[in-house]
Amino acid sequence: MPSPRRARALRQAAPATERRLWSLLRNRRLDGLKFRRQAPIGVYVVDFLCLRHRLVIEADGPFHDPERDTVRDAWLAAQGFRVLRFTNREVDVAERVLDQILQAVEARRS
Repeated sequence: MPSPRRARALRQAAPATERRLWSLLRNRRLDGLKFRRQAPIGVYVVDFLCLRHRLVIEADGPFHDPERDTVRDAWLAAQGFRVLRFTNREVDVAERVLDQILQAVEARRS
């Protein structure tokens, strides 16, 4: 299990893309949704979590391992979480990312 210390260290060393996405999600800025940053779930620490809608948002930088991400996403899905992954380039077009997040929330509400 990841420690709260590890999650805190990840928050403090967040890449620019994660910081930008966090500035859009924090303090219920997106449709009143509550997100946590660098939240531990099982053995993983996810970039952003909306627990109410069981939605995980991952900001994937250039060093992500697709095989490990597939295993991780499958485990999260088995726990009832939906995972959305965005590349750095996608995060640069913030409106599109926010729209996709809202669509995922709406799909969960239905």
